[in-house]
Amino acid sequence: MSTWLLLSGTAASGVRSFVFLCLAGRLLSLKKRKKGRLAVSLTLAMALFGLLVLLEVPVAGCMALEVCWLTFCVSRFQGAEMRLALFLGIFYEIATGLWQFLTAAWCGVLFHSAAVMDGGTGKGQAAVWMFHALLLLAALCVCKGQRLTGETRWESWEKIQRSPWGRTAFRLASAIVVAGFIAVVTLSQQRVLAIADDTLDLWTMLSVILMIGVLVFHMNRQYEMEKELSRLKSEQAQLLERDYTALNNAYAVNAKLFHDFHNHIGVLRQLLSHEKTAEAVQYLDALKAPVRELTDTVWTGDETVDYLINSKAAAAKERGIPFRAQVEFPRHTNLQSADLSAILGNLLDNAIEAAAQVEEPGERQILLTIRRINQMLVIKVENSFCVLPVTEGGGLKTTKEEAGLHGWGLKSARTAAEKYDGTVQTAYGEGVFWAVATLSYQGVKNTDAGGN
Repeated sequence: MSTWLLLSGTAASGVRSFVFLCLAGRLLSLKKRKKGRLAVSLTLAMALFGLLVLLEVPVAGCMALEVCWLTFCVSRFQGAEMRLALFLGIFYEIATGLWQFLTAAWCGVLFHSAAVMDGGTGKGQAAVWMFHALLLLAALCVCKGQRLTGETRWESWEKIQRSPWGRTAFRLASAIVVAGFIAVVTLSQQRVLAIADDTLDLWTMLSVILMIGVLVFHMNRQYEMEKELSRLKSEQAQLLERDYTALNNAYAVNAKLFHDFHNHIGVLRQLLSHEKTAEAVQYLDALKAPVRELTDTVWTGDETVDYLINSKAAAAKERGIPFRAQVEFPRHTNLQSADLSAILGNLLDNAIEAAAQVEEPGERQILLTIRRINQMLVIKVENSFCVLPVTEGGGLKTTKEEAGLHGWGLKSARTAAEKYDGTVQTAYGEGVFWAVATLSYQGVKNTDAGGN
């Protein structure tokens, strides 16, 4: 084999590998991408292809080994699930092989030249690079707006699936595979270029398999998304039930105090009338104990949120964590108490768990900040931590040994935030972890008595 054919084939392998890594990163990977790993993967893929060509390995063998290597790179370096990466790799090789064949065949038909079908000729190489140029252009369109650096986190499939890009991508993929099938069938009817029936039958069968693969992949990802959303709603309901149960218990204690209020007043009057001031003070302290955690209320105007903030503050205090709250909360909005509880409760629970792991009590801290900016509510929770967060599947993985309901907190908060066109973002550095939720809200008419 001549040197220029070897270099051309190696470069083409690099283009195919680059496009596959971009596509897999878009659809499967949820980890941050690093330029160094991408460069190493591409370099080794090209070197592997060149070695296989020198060893005169059949085309089918080259494709199989290329799939295995790219699957390894995607699963090892980008965190994709092995079976999905392998599934995508196999059908990607079928698709690229199909369209490279179709490009060469239809160019041969158009120019009435059988030499275009021979990859060892100049015309054949022109057809090969025409296809790879189109493939590279498609990859650049997919990567548009996404920088291939460690600063960019690729979207999760759930977000892609719900986005206009996701719907367009599925339609486009379906259109491409259907067009490939039609092109193969039409190619069998032309009489300009002689193509073996076995070759046409093979590509016809593979194009049908490719259509089935695209459909199966889409159905599988749709099923996974619906299953996770179902689990998330179940976990969120349990978390909300826990907080509402605590709230009802607190209100029950308060209601009991009010029910016995006249009796307590009578006892206090009797003590004070006999100038037993010390006993009266002790009696008041005893009455105050059941609702001590509610006396330092951060008023938001929403009783549920007020209780939630103060109960979490009390929980932090019990674990030796200083808790500060700076709250500026809009009144009379469309923000539902249940959604605010899901966001605040989960973010504060995570903050308390992380801060409690800090060994030095003086370094523990939690700061809650709630601010309104025009029609946007910003909820920010800052806390100290000592164990680096672990990312898994595009989110933060719980560090607790008994996961139980853990690991769903941020997902539940994100689900609640998305109801108000909002997001929940996280970051960390220098021993401080930040979780910021942004919500869009609208004012509603006050329905209190008198309309005030």
